[in-house]
Amino acid sequence: MARVAVIGAGFVGLSAAYWLMRDGHQVHLFEPHGAAGGASFGNAGTFANYACIPVNNPSVFRDLPRYLFSAQSPLRVRWPHLPMLAPWLVRFLWASTPDRYTATATALSQLLAHAQSGYDALLAEADLQHFVRPQECLYLYSSAAAFEGARDTLQLRRHLGIASDILDADAIASLEPQLSPIFHRGALFKGSWHLSDPAAFLHALLAYLQRKGLALHPLAVTRVQADAQEVRLLGPEHDSVYDHLALCAGVHSKTLAAQCGDDVPLQAERGYHLMFPGSTSLISRPVGWAERGFYMTPMAQGLRVAGTVELAGLGPDMHPGLLELLNFASHRALPALGAPQAPWLGFRPTLPDGLPVLGRSRDSARVVYAFGHQHIGLTLGGLSGRLVADLVGDRPSALPLNALRAQRF
Repeated sequence: MARVAVIGAGFVGLSAAYWLMRDGHQVHLFEPHGAAGGASFGNAGTFANYACIPVNNPSVFRDLPRYLFSAQSPLRVRWPHLPMLAPWLVRFLWASTPDRYTATATALSQLLAHAQSGYDALLAEADLQHFVRPQECLYLYSSAAAFEGARDTLQLRRHLGIASDILDADAIASLEPQLSPIFHRGALFKGSWHLSDPAAFLHALLAYLQRKGLALHPLAVTRVQADAQEVRLLGPEHDSVYDHLALCAGVHSKTLAAQCGDDVPLQAERGYHLMFPGSTSLISRPVGWAERGFYMTPMAQGLRVAGTVELAGLGPDMHPGLLELLNFASHRALPALGAPQAPWLGFRPTLPDGLPVLGRSRDSARVVYAFGHQHIGLTLGGLSGRLVADLVGDRPSALPLNALRAQRF
């Protein structure tokens, strides 16, 4: 079998390593920060098999002034970054027209319909089922107007085969009595689940893979040279050759993909979370508030409130207004919450059309891409890893990947 390098140790990279090793390949994992060192650490922890509605949808044209100017908006753009962001934002708006939005939602739904198959064997073989909590996600609307505004997306989900139960205020209160009685309607999504600790899950998966023979290299890759025969990885402390490469480095994939012939418009979408220790029992499942753009998820360490979107590059400075918004809105939804701790900032790898990149590089069929999963890297991680193994093994894919190729840009 082949020697395969994987760059990245988030949900996608570690899943790719699992499926490649299952095929018998010798896998070398490159990640200087260890498992869950990036966006995979601080996400909402949800297996969101319903998340086929991309951020780029026709409503952005209506809501753009609110996004740009309202202090209550869950989406922010830092004005000094606007010149750098302008080309990406133009592509984003172009992808938000009704026909393109529907095409994106359809492509995502096809991936999501198979997402569970990417995890079934992995969970069983690595003995990770104890991290999975099967309570279905509840998505809430706090006004009749908000629910009416969401009818088209709920109808599109149903048309694409994504099932949900619509709950009234009494049903919401019965299901989650600690919630504030401000919510008009809710959608309970069938087959969704969440993890008790996403980072611990990935650390346990990495440990399992190492026991099975995975070679972990805590090194940064700064240069990729690929041709028809081999792939060479270079960094400050190494120079090594492999038969294949799986590039799963999230937002950091852009530079390496460019070295493989693909100029991919990958942007860092900055997301935040707060932890509320001791509040795990307030709700039994992930609860999202549609208008506020965040989730509350009970986890082993406490209640995690995660969400919002900021476009401002890869700088480490947090936006105090977005942290305050998360704190205020979460207390509005769950009045019994205490004081938040451990604010966190992560960088979601986001493409302007709302789809990930899955496929081969332009310059060499020996380089396979799997990055740009935006808000659903956890959800599609297992399936993406399986598709990477199919591409490396030169097997026909069970799913259409043409719309996901890097060359679509």
